[in-house]
Amino acid sequence: MIGMETAGATSAAMSKTALHRVRDSGHVLAIALVSLLAMLAAAVAIAPAAEAASRIKDIVSFEGVRDNQLVGYGLVVGLNNTGDNLRDGSFTKQSLISMLNRLGVKPTEDGLRSKNVAAVMVTAAMPPFARQGSRVDVTVSALGDAESLLGGTLLVTPLLGADGEVYAVAQGQVAVAGFTARGDAASVTRGVPTSGRIASGAIVEREVGFDLDQLNVIRLNLRNPDFTTARRIAEAINGFLRIGAAQATDPATVALRIPPQYGNRVFDLLTDIEQLRIRPDQLARVIIDEQSGVIVMGEQVRVSTVAIAQGNLTIRITETPVVSQPQPFAEQGQTVVVPRTDIEIDDEAGRRLAVVQEGVTLQDLVNGLNALGVGPRDLISILQAIKAAGALHADLEVM
Repeated sequence: MIGMETAGATSAAMSKTALHRVRDSGHVLAIALVSLLAMLAAAVAIAPAAEAASRIKDIVSFEGVRDNQLVGYGLVVGLNNTGDNLRDGSFTKQSLISMLNRLGVKPTEDGLRSKNVAAVMVTAAMPPFARQGSRVDVTVSALGDAESLLGGTLLVTPLLGADGEVYAVAQGQVAVAGFTARGDAASVTRGVPTSGRIASGAIVEREVGFDLDQLNVIRLNLRNPDFTTARRIAEAINGFLRIGAAQATDPATVALRIPPQYGNRVFDLLTDIEQLRIRPDQLARVIIDEQSGVIVMGEQVRVSTVAIAQGNLTIRITETPVVSQPQPFAEQGQTVVVPRTDIEIDDEAGRRLAVVQEGVTLQDLVNGLNALGVGPRDLISILQAIKAAGALHADLEVM
């Protein structure tokens, strides 16, 4: 009996211990679930802000870090009878004679009748910090009356900067996206056959000197100037550096003094701050392109309470003349044309006033205007009328 009682006590103790373990496991699992739900809620709350934020590198440009425009004049050869006409006084003819003279060929002007040559302008944008020997893309555009540059090859062409110095030399096969097909009675043209590109067609011969590490102040230029955005950029940089090194000097510029910890490491400083994220502010603006009927409205556009009615008066006149002929074997009469006019007037009387409430969002404004059943052309007139009434709180820019 004593052994049975001892065994029962031991079993009961083990059962209590197991129960406590289950309860502890359930408590730990509940805590884990609550923590997971909190993390998910925080992620959902942060996600819209993260999506709306933009990197500093995407909304500013660093002063001094920019492209340099290059231009040159050259000749494209190898065209299939689609080049310039080498008539008397043609600059293409003069350029061809000059080039051949430099190569030791003495052509006669009467012997130049080919249409396989075209005078072109060559343009390129040399990126910042381009080193000698690196390659850049070039664009080739016909300067004379050439019909197409398809199949042509650009001869060696020096590319000059604004100071008149040669910074690159271009040469290569011209890639043209468009084409022209012509027959005796018709022709078809697709794209622009008189313009093409040469990928990596220019070799950099001269570098543009610019030393980042020697700068004491770097200026960040906003692509879309704005007071609030400039201040947010300065605050984000100062918060990262933990010192007041950045200051917004105007809506388009943020001046950044090189902090001591980044001495002679300006490159690292720019790499760090360009990844910081801020939420750019924007003006309430409505852009209208009357030629194409395109309308773009910003997120901050607001409208005061206003009633809108849209309707057009349409008068349609249709002429359906009827031929009147005399009866068979009639002694008198002749065939005449009797005019018949049908006039329809549509004043769209079924349209009613639509009320747009004050402070509506962009989506509400679009839905309200779409409820009127108006097209882009009528929508332009409505927006201009709302602006004239003082109910549209946004800049209205007509292109």
